[in-house]
Amino acid sequence: MKGGSTSSEGNRPVGEFLAKTPERLSTILARAKAPLKDAAAVNTTRWALFQALKATGLPVETASGGRTKSNRTRLVLPKTHALDAACVGKVDRIEGWNRPCLSVKATGRGSYRRTRLDAFGFPRGSLTRTKAHFGFQTGDRVLAIVTKGKKTGTYAGRVAVRSSGSFNIQTGSGVVQGISYKDCRLLQRADGYGYSIHPITEKGGAGEALSLPGMNAGVSRARG
Repeated sequence: MKGGSTSSEGNRPVGEFLAKTPERLSTILARAKAPLKDAAAVNTTRWALFQALKATGLPVETASGGRTKSNRTRLVLPKTHALDAACVGKVDRIEGWNRPCLSVKATGRGSYRRTRLDAFGFPRGSLTRTKAHFGFQTGDRVLAIVTKGKKTGTYAGRVAVRSSGSFNIQTGSGVVQGISYKDCRLLQRADGYGYSIHPITEKGGAGEALSLPGMNAGVSRARG
């Protein structure tokens, strides 16, 4: 068959199989001889973490990725970080997993550079010289209760401030623009991280494993 391969081709040495294309052969051989530094670093870090956890004296359970996937498939669970953690090792069943969980993302504390650049490096705008306006600064978590106008409602999330006093709030469902600082109440000062609650979905997403009746006695699980 044109473009296919046969069992005899699969059993031939790569040098013989690619004898007519030496450039391709040399590229493949060079990659085959390259050291797996990245994989070695990941494995070393994994085992160092494992030994550090064992040193605490607490029960620690590990398992292969294949077993984790097998447990998740058998229990008909969507693929999420939280549910993958719950499916590690010996698991008979998981109850109460379809709940939202807290997602934490590093957002930084702003930028020293106060000039915005376009894709070509030319200035396209500038930021104010002070980060705080009306007692708020970008990254704070706020609760805004708007009682009149088109934006009537209650919004909670990460705020982006403006010197005009018209703020944007990043909520779990999107960005709400044009919220007055007078309607905002501070919940938490900016600490370099963004927090949001994500519901679980059938195709994956955030999730939380709460109850593991089949869990080995004394073995703790990570909560998402």
